[in-house]
Amino acid sequence: MVKHTAPDGILLVDKPAGMTSHDVVDAVRRHFRIKKVGHCGTLDPNATGLLILVLGKATKLSEKIMGQDKVYRGTIELGRTTNSYDADGETVTEEAVPDLDLEQLNELSKSFKGDQMQTPPMVSAIKKDGVPLYKLARKGIEIERPARLIHVYYFRIETYEQPDCTFEIACTKGTYVRSLAHDMGQKIGCGANLKTLRRTVSGDFKVDQASSLDTILSLNLAELSQILISPAYKV
Repeated sequence: MVKHTAPDGILLVDKPAGMTSHDVVDAVRRHFRIKKVGHCGTLDPNATGLLILVLGKATKLSEKIMGQDKVYRGTIELGRTTNSYDADGETVTEEAVPDLDLEQLNELSKSFKGDQMQTPPMVSAIKKDGVPLYKLARKGIEIERPARLIHVYYFRIETYEQPDCTFEIACTKGTYVRSLAHDMGQKIGCGANLKTLRRTVSGDFKVDQASSLDTILSLNLAELSQILISPAYKV
């Protein structure tokens, strides 16, 4: 009987909507019976796109990969705020959207470029005394969250058809794009939420290089090894 050694390497997954990042890790771990599997940067459950998994010895690269810059594409809905700052949350306010055009929206989005202090949303995986904030938020508890320094390289509004605008943004790790969507709505005065989000780039890796989770889970261990990036990769 041939014994297969657990593989080591970087696995690029095109995450489907409806799963947490941990769900994806758990699915790969259980399917291939690999003990050491981690992910490099959380995506919200309904966000899609590039999720980088590290297997075996490659888990030592996790912090370096996680620290790289990111690019996202998505849709912002104007006129509605939610408690989570995205479309999954409970509606908090609904306001009429003023007359705006693409040029005005891009002038506004440029104001977010550069260094800024960002306060994470309550509905997030950040922990307070070991408890994720989203669990406190579900109980109606809100606590102060320390602001974090982030950097936005660019934030472009590409199309606008009221109330939805599509965008692309490049930013540093730890940036909450849904917080930027919320803040943009506050500046306009009608509120906003993040309707969709897709991560397209993380460091040197692109979503075009990734495989769907269904494809990955259809492979055997030997086939999985063929699509892994070596743990010797220089981050």
